[in-house]
Amino acid sequence: MSSFVLAGARILGAEKTDIVITDGVVAEVGPGASAPGATRIDADGLVALPGLVDLHTHLREPGREDAETVESGSRAAALGGYTAVCAMANTDPVADTAGVVEQVYRLGRDAGLVHVQPIGAVTVGLAGERLAELGAMADSAAAVRIFSDDGHCVSDPRLMRRALEYVKAFDGVIAQHAEEPRLTAGAQLHEGEWSARLGLTGWPAVAEEAIIARDVLLAEHVGARLHICHVSTAGSVEILRWAKARGIRVTAEVTPHHLLLTDALARDYDPVFKVNPPLRTDADVAALRAALAEGVVDVVATDHAPHTVEDKECEWPYARPGMLGLQTALPVVLHTMLDPARLDGPGAETPGGTEAGRLDWDGVAERTSRRPARIAGLAEHGLDPAPGVPANLTLVDPAARVTVDGGELASRSRNTPYAGRTLPGRVVATFLAGTPTVLDGKAQL
Repeated sequence: MSSFVLAGARILGAEKTDIVITDGVVAEVGPGASAPGATRIDADGLVALPGLVDLHTHLREPGREDAETVESGSRAAALGGYTAVCAMANTDPVADTAGVVEQVYRLGRDAGLVHVQPIGAVTVGLAGERLAELGAMADSAAAVRIFSDDGHCVSDPRLMRRALEYVKAFDGVIAQHAEEPRLTAGAQLHEGEWSARLGLTGWPAVAEEAIIARDVLLAEHVGARLHICHVSTAGSVEILRWAKARGIRVTAEVTPHHLLLTDALARDYDPVFKVNPPLRTDADVAALRAALAEGVVDVVATDHAPHTVEDKECEWPYARPGMLGLQTALPVVLHTMLDPARLDGPGAETPGGTEAGRLDWDGVAERTSRRPARIAGLAEHGLDPAPGVPANLTLVDPAARVTVDGGELASRSRNTPYAGRTLPGRVVATFLAGTPTVLDGKAQL
């Protein structure tokens, strides 16, 4: 296996140093570190982070390869700085058996760009009627530990309780799409000023909050692990804060788009902004940013949801909900959450520390890599570059500014809400187990 020297990298934004990668692991860290015959990569001033980990990716394969494949989604992930992604179960056929999750796992392994960790369905066919083969998926080659009917809520409380009880035996996680379906029938947009103006059926915040409140109580009763997908409201944040204060084993994610975009963007009926849960208000965005900084919301997850032109570029009521996210997630996080002083090098950092409500590079790493890896049980990911650690890492240029062009994204789909936006940060290189999957911003495999 090749050796590399990453010369002049700044681990978590600290002072420049050199990182030696040999045989898939970080062999040495320090100024002047080297290895015989190693390939030198100029990382002068680049920030080295543990490879990003996404708890919520839709890769569409099997069944909707016209929108995305495991290979194309993996390429987008690597270009976005990811070394591991968790692939949601709403494929066709649904990933509700050991056979399907093993298929997805092997497709990811064959692509070789990121570690693809399948998520299994909670219920057969996502129908919410009976539990899927949770134990068989956990015992399969894919070693599934997270289960979700994402796109559908496990709305039956008795079934949700049984799922939590079942996965407790192997320290699994139920990841809930929190949406009370009887409150969102026909919903098209956040219930508020803009849904009223546009004449679109509203998706009320309480539909999310009611399920989260119910499920944290069920998780407490059972003593199991619960994860809340794509939290989107200020009220949900308060419920999560209460639950964590009680010691309930709950974690939660927020998407990049819920950290930046609001329902006002729907004013021209552009379906690129249609997503589930919907974009919310400025007040919700502010609450989510504060909760992520505080740690009430644990991680950023992309909810990367590719759709074909036919499924997205049509009248709003008929458009499928969802947005691309893998290649733009880190820039959006840097734009919304990183202390601006941290973008221009260590000499620019403010003497008083990190701006209130913002993160430093260590905080970014915690929420986009370390914590997601721990939730998913991916022991070789989410580790800061240090001697003996698997070389899963990404190099970011903090001074770069990139204007998003949907036509240049690696996904088979083009439904990005950020087209034309200029965002900070550029992923220059990504390493998976010591192999460069991205160099100079270009995929290598």
